[in-house]
Amino acid sequence: MLKSGWGRGAIVLAMLLSSLMYGALAPSSVAADRGFVAGAARATMPIYASVVIPKDGATKGYATKVVTISQDGLLSVVNLDTIDHTVTSVAIDSEGDPLFDVIVPPGATVSVPAASLLAPGTYDFFCTFHPNMTGELIVEGDSGGVTPALPKFEQPLLIPPVRTGDHIRLPMKKTLQRVLPHGRRTPLWTYGNSWPGPTIRRPAGHATDVTFTNELPRSAGSMSVHFHGDHHAARFDGQPGSFLVRRGRPRTYHFPLTYAGKPEPSSFFWYHDHRMDVTARNNWQGLQGMFIVDDARPRDLRLPEGRHDIPLLVGDRSFTEKNRFTNPFRNGPTMIHTKAGMAFTGPKAPPNDATVGTRVLVNGRYAPFLRVSATRYRLRLLNASSFSAYNFALSDGRPFVQIGTGNGLLRQPVVRQNILLGPAQRADVIVDFHREKGQNVVLSSIPRTDGSETGTGSRSAALMEFRVRSDAPDRSRIPASLPGPGPIEVPNKVSKTWTFGLSGDAETGTFWSINGRSFDMDRVDFRVPLGSTQRWRIRNVAPVSHYVHIHAEQWHTVTRAGEKPPPWERGLEDTWRLDPGEEVVVAAKFTDYTGPFMIHCHMLDHEDHGMMARFLVTDRHHKAAGTAARAAEHVHPSGHEHTVAATTSAGQRFVTRSAGALGAQLALAGVLVLGLRLRRRSVPQPA
Repeated sequence: MLKSGWGRGAIVLAMLLSSLMYGALAPSSVAADRGFVAGAARATMPIYASVVIPKDGATKGYATKVVTISQDGLLSVVNLDTIDHTVTSVAIDSEGDPLFDVIVPPGATVSVPAASLLAPGTYDFFCTFHPNMTGELIVEGDSGGVTPALPKFEQPLLIPPVRTGDHIRLPMKKTLQRVLPHGRRTPLWTYGNSWPGPTIRRPAGHATDVTFTNELPRSAGSMSVHFHGDHHAARFDGQPGSFLVRRGRPRTYHFPLTYAGKPEPSSFFWYHDHRMDVTARNNWQGLQGMFIVDDARPRDLRLPEGRHDIPLLVGDRSFTEKNRFTNPFRNGPTMIHTKAGMAFTGPKAPPNDATVGTRVLVNGRYAPFLRVSATRYRLRLLNASSFSAYNFALSDGRPFVQIGTGNGLLRQPVVRQNILLGPAQRADVIVDFHREKGQNVVLSSIPRTDGSETGTGSRSAALMEFRVRSDAPDRSRIPASLPGPGPIEVPNKVSKTWTFGLSGDAETGTFWSINGRSFDMDRVDFRVPLGSTQRWRIRNVAPVSHYVHIHAEQWHTVTRAGEKPPPWERGLEDTWRLDPGEEVVVAAKFTDYTGPFMIHCHMLDHEDHGMMARFLVTDRHHKAAGTAARAAEHVHPSGHEHTVAATTSAGQRFVTRSAGALGAQLALAGVLVLGLRLRRRSVPQPA
């Protein structure tokens, strides 16, 4: 070390000059928005530091939230928790990848050599599995090293083709598509040769048939398609193990687009794969598309339409050097069978089964742009990720005006600076680009801002760029009120509580559970009388957030955490965020269809690893007297289809199997089995 005053003064002077030179080259105000602030040079001995992850880190965060290293030092990460975590840079390189990104298994110490290669400055980092965990890395040293890059927004936004016919045919095929701006095209599994698949757009109340043909590689297996958010018969609901779209064969799904005999409200649904055990894999490969239902009323509201009505499907993926999707499922957990049902062992067993990508895509492209006019636009936001949540915001500080959920319009518009959406959640918003001509407005995801101390956070990423380039006439407006759903009569008593948790242990296997059990396709977890209004309580006792989706009906949110729900949750819903310890009460009237339907977490690895249950809608309380004869479709829990005919004569019921040539003995056996089943249904079921 230099001991003279002259030597120390020279070092200080060199540091000041270096700082001024680097500051002139690196505009920190811009880079700070991307998780990086330029720093001063520093001449000193190597500085080493460790990021420590404590027990219960998913809720407590990093124990060391600010760490400092020198360019010739080393950053390490020590995981004292019982689950996997990552330390991932918010800032990205010129290819769109994080500047550093390491997975740290429980009990492990992992070094981060990429951190020592960075230019001096401050770098934000987070855990991709639990984005509420955030910290800062300060790098000191000479100028030089790897610096962050901003997304270039080099490719136009893909607008999926629109299909409007009453019978739509969509092949499931392996397709090459431009996803990244450079290099090879990416092989995908698609509906109709694109990801997202064609946007189906149909008028409410007009029956729609969609025929899917499975032309995927043999290794993909059979598929099942779920029309998410819609109200339809059980056999068209995307049953995970029955009514499958087998390879080389077509299957037609029928969607009346009605609810209790009336046209459905204007909605933003979507369709995606729902196959047992591989839902996450099949969605990751690209089997997703959007479905818009229009009714006559919104035209009178003068909402943006045509080219000003843009559906956006947002999802994350990781890539190989050849621009292929990585395969995060290759070395997945091992399934075993226990008394509670299926359980899993191995490094990726629950709760270490989160599938996240390094890049966030919009409509199947990385960092796209869209040229727009200085007018209002209607954006339909869909989070189609398997695990990640996004907190949407605009770079110019302008708000969103939310006019609806995925299941219909609200009764009043809600002004929101940012909108947090977890997997499967949607928001229908209006963005006003008036007086923005010549500006570029970036749609981003920012860290969660609602103050939750336990909830899983949101990704930080620049998603896409709106380039406002021209003026144009604009007849649209934001109405003061909207034709949202009216209230329903909600029973005072909760008829069913669904508790979402983490069960099992490392020795016997772990699983995501509902009411302490993992999913069993042949088990009925609750019976619902057709025509009844149900009040259900949903609770989360797990250490991470869950996004709970209920099939069959369109639901009203009664309370959140014992209070009136926020304004944006006062429309119809099908998916709710539940942070650890949180409780939501929901209600719906069961109408039109009997048969089995599902409730599950829409974090798709959680669904695949046990967090799904089945409820059976029955017609045992349906009163046929005084009404015309009617037939109600029914699907046995095992997946075998029956038709239960109800007539005005009480007690006259018979079963007709789809394959009617089974013979008189099987027919008699079917009647006896039905009688026993109906007798069992008369016994009250536990809540």
